[in-house]
Amino acid sequence: GLEGTSRGHRVQSPALMAGPNTARKAGQLFSGLLAMNVVFLGCAFISSMIFNRVAITLRDVGIFLSILKLLSLCWIIYYLLCTSRKPHAVLYRDSHAGPVWVQGSLVLFGACTILLHVFRIGYIISHIHCKSPLEILFPCTEIIFICIQVWNVIFSGIQSLRLIAGRCGLMLTMATDLLLWLLAVTNDSVHREIESALKGFSSSCTCPNTTACLILQKGYVLLYPFNPEYCLIGSSMLYVMWKNVGRRIPPHHAIHAKPKFKLRGVIYGLVLGISTLFIGICIFMTYQIQATSSAPSPETLVLYYSYYVALLPMMTVGALAGTVIHGLEERELDTLKNPTRSLDVILLMGAALGQIGISYFSIVAIVATNPGDLLDRLSLTYAVSLIIQHITQNIFIIEGLHRQPLVENPDTSPAEPHTQHSGPSSEETAIHTYGRLNWKRKALKEISIFLVLCNIILWIMPTFGMHPAFENGLEKSFYGYSTWFAIVNFGLPLGVFYRMHSIGGLLEVYVSS
Repeated sequence: GLEGTSRGHRVQSPALMAGPNTARKAGQLFSGLLAMNVVFLGCAFISSMIFNRVAITLRDVGIFLSILKLLSLCWIIYYLLCTSRKPHAVLYRDSHAGPVWVQGSLVLFGACTILLHVFRIGYIISHIHCKSPLEILFPCTEIIFICIQVWNVIFSGIQSLRLIAGRCGLMLTMATDLLLWLLAVTNDSVHREIESALKGFSSSCTCPNTTACLILQKGYVLLYPFNPEYCLIGSSMLYVMWKNVGRRIPPHHAIHAKPKFKLRGVIYGLVLGISTLFIGICIFMTYQIQATSSAPSPETLVLYYSYYVALLPMMTVGALAGTVIHGLEERELDTLKNPTRSLDVILLMGAALGQIGISYFSIVAIVATNPGDLLDRLSLTYAVSLIIQHITQNIFIIEGLHRQPLVENPDTSPAEPHTQHSGPSSEETAIHTYGRLNWKRKALKEISIFLVLCNIILWIMPTFGMHPAFENGLEKSFYGYSTWFAIVNFGLPLGVFYRMHSIGGLLEVYVSS
């Protein structure tokens, strides 16, 4: 979890602990105020650009964010140099600021965002005859910022090096990530320009090499959702590290063994989930093939929404059944304070607001226009089903995370006492132990693995370029291009993050059942 590991503990009296606690609270207060002021100032800049693009231009916002990135980079480099020169600067290393799968996703989305900016640089160079060379500076600084930030988050542990300086640096970097996310959500100028070029509209700034520009434009549009997604994940991990600055593990802290992940005995949920995954990949490939040559056909959109309308109720029923089984279980609730679990629940509930928000906007647009064709009816059903599925799945995961885990002892068989010479082998005991699992635990494992595979395909589709919300013209015409662009780019990255975070939570439920 978030506690990290320690290299040693010393029992300190309350009088000695008062000083560190005071410094920690002062660091939290000062760094929080710093981040709040930076975010408010950045929001004022970005909002001014949205409402008055003459007084405040995109270039002005880019310069402001470049200054913030430069200050953050100075702090990160200072921190890395200090920790490299002082071997005991980090006494309590945060071995994983978040689970391993979150770190992997940070690297993945960071690499895709870097590739996005490479396409952006190529796009600017191809239009250099009608664009300012200064525009190349912004994606270049973003690439450097991402590389150093990922290295710092993954390979360093910020715990006890100058509490106030550490907290302020983390909050400054987190505030920068949040503002970069806000800009990616609200700035539709580049996306609108590229979309117009792809649809053949005339423009005063044309590209001399049509093939190269088409590749750069397609790559930029395909990778665009990775940018806000990276900013969200980076912000959440920086927040975890901020919470861990100056933390101490009590000397009596006991680390309990965690159950291991095993697929043995899971059949129905695995087969159904793999089938769902395979069908989803086929639909995804069909969509992408059409999107490469032209806009997806209405038939492909109908196929997409039909797949979701069939899948989401199945996931809802599974989550409801799992929640009922949780209520029937005899396992005790884990009532101990757990920062890892608390943060997981907050992120799970917060990320769900993305797709839920888009769904409600779609419902209002569809009902208000009262359409009668099949695609709009499917879109309405999809939006309602998505809201229900998010709510039921969150309840199932949160209930599972608050249950005491059951750890199997591979050296002891529940059916017969262990003897020194004639006892069963570890593998035979594990098979026998799973065979003696009651029906409630078996059902929870089947449901969990099915939901894991479903969330994987629902993560793959939007992550790698399947965005029918941009193609379906009803909401775009109802709210207007810029407004709908902001709504989708606000909710879509949160939706991707939700699916990814749900996979981790469902795996926790699976191994603890």
